[in-house]
Amino acid sequence: MPKILIPTALRQFTEQQDTVEVGGGTVGDALAQLIARYPNIKQNLFTEQGTLRSFVNVYVDDEDIRHLNKDATKLEGNETISIVPSIAGGAGSAGVAEPPTATLSNEEVARYSRHLILPEVGMNGQLKLKQARVALIGAGGLGAPLGLYLAAAGVGRIGLVDFDVVDASNLQRQVIHGTKDIGRKKLDSAAERMLDINPALKIEKFDTSLTSENALDILKDFDIVIDGTDNFPTRYLVNDACVLLKKPNVYGSIFRFEGQATVFAYEDGPCYRCLYPEPPPPGLVPSCAEGGVLGILPGIIGVIQATEAVKIILCKGETLKNRLLLYDALNMRFRELRIRRDPNCPACGDHPTITKLIDYQEFCGVRPTADQAAVPQDGVIDPVEVKAKLDRGDDFTLIDVREPHEYQIARIPGAVLIPLGELPKHLGELDPESEIVAHCKSGGRSQKAVDLLKQNGFRNVRNMTGGITAWSDKVDPAVPKY
Repeated sequence: MPKILIPTALRQFTEQQDTVEVGGGTVGDALAQLIARYPNIKQNLFTEQGTLRSFVNVYVDDEDIRHLNKDATKLEGNETISIVPSIAGGAGSAGVAEPPTATLSNEEVARYSRHLILPEVGMNGQLKLKQARVALIGAGGLGAPLGLYLAAAGVGRIGLVDFDVVDASNLQRQVIHGTKDIGRKKLDSAAERMLDINPALKIEKFDTSLTSENALDILKDFDIVIDGTDNFPTRYLVNDACVLLKKPNVYGSIFRFEGQATVFAYEDGPCYRCLYPEPPPPGLVPSCAEGGVLGILPGIIGVIQATEAVKIILCKGETLKNRLLLYDALNMRFRELRIRRDPNCPACGDHPTITKLIDYQEFCGVRPTADQAAVPQDGVIDPVEVKAKLDRGDDFTLIDVREPHEYQIARIPGAVLIPLGELPKHLGELDPESEIVAHCKSGGRSQKAVDLLKQNGFRNVRNMTGGITAWSDKVDPAVPKY
């Protein structure tokens, strides 16, 4: 029987099943059986018109069938169907291919000796690395291993773009920072560590978020751009800037135990929009702050990105252009899927319509519309008010829509645990006429719960703003933050 591989982000809708065996003679039949078995997954895969969502790709074995009619794509009976949602050829002319003009000192020869004795690198290759200019967007999970290994490899000039500060929760995975750096700007902490590895490195620091107004000016003087970001607006911004500037975009993304990597906008290869034409609606794909991430995972994906960047600089080997590399850490398995340039892509297609950078917050739906902004905020409640209601013994139900393992970390006394993915099955246990307050870690999932309850006839429902994190800040500091 054909089997459908369920990505981590969608397993909450399949009772945590990672593989579902289905029948059917076509891909459409197989997906229909999946939805019949797990109805709540439908909205994540299809629009109301029944078409596949633009931020979801479907592969049969390693072939992208999105451009085909899924209802006419036949199955023999033993295929593997992969659902690949967005999470946020040979090397050639885009590398540092001109003859090196720099030289290596005796100290540098000793430092890079293990490179120099590789025929694929040698003296000329190391000089190319020394002359290379790489822009690294983000000094966090992916940026940490990227910064360390690019500095150690001898990349001569690195532009660091980041505006965040080091937090204790970063140290589980962002290995470029240490406990002493908590509260420091990541830009300063990362640069200090990279220069400790390689004092000859030239680091250009950009203490800012990347925006439509500054991206082209920041990136134009670099040979390669490496995307170490963690949000969809910046991913699309980096992609479009790279396409406009004709710079390779070395891409990586991580979530829980899974990672993706490829090279976009390189030579005649596809860009990020070819794979994901549009972003998912805000809140549909959990962030690492909500969904978690294995601390080792960004190290693996970041090192793969660093490897791709070095190969492009050296003009050696076969890059991930036209290939999407998927990594499953739990099962220690790599898979590879083919990706194609879309001739109708608005960024890199035959007749592009994106000729300048746009408002990416608006494009990704991050900003509320005028209608939404005008809606009174009567559907929310502050944690302090929730505490007062509990102390008074008010008649209401406080539901915690996080996962059981999060509930073990921190909880609010009196809250009833109903994970968001299981809420539809428990609607009959709640009184539609009673007052209900929902909370999660920071407010995103609980807002989904409030919306779901309202759609099912619950009228007096509110979302606790800021979640249990705000509860710890405002009500009870003894409740740990994670």
